[in-house]
Amino acid sequence: MKLQKAVIALILAIIALVAYLILGSKEVEWSKYILEASGLFLMLSALLFLYPILFARKDKEGCVELDPEAPVETAEPVKD
Repeated sequence: MKLQKAVIALILAIIALVAYLILGSKEVEWSKYILEASGLFLMLSALLFLYPILFARKDKEGCVELDPEAPVETAEPVKD
């Protein structure tokens, strides 16, 4: 599922932020790069959380289907 990737990216962002806080307190010079990686993971997770909403499909009744990988059913023409 798409949201699993977003949760993994969010967890990586939190781990990187904690690593930055630990290394920042010890005044490690390259800790700012870990903070940048944390920000990138956070932005990536936000985009991955929005993906199912942005690419949702509507079915015949007009209801939104949040699974963008589900097959689309086409209606057959009515025969008289």
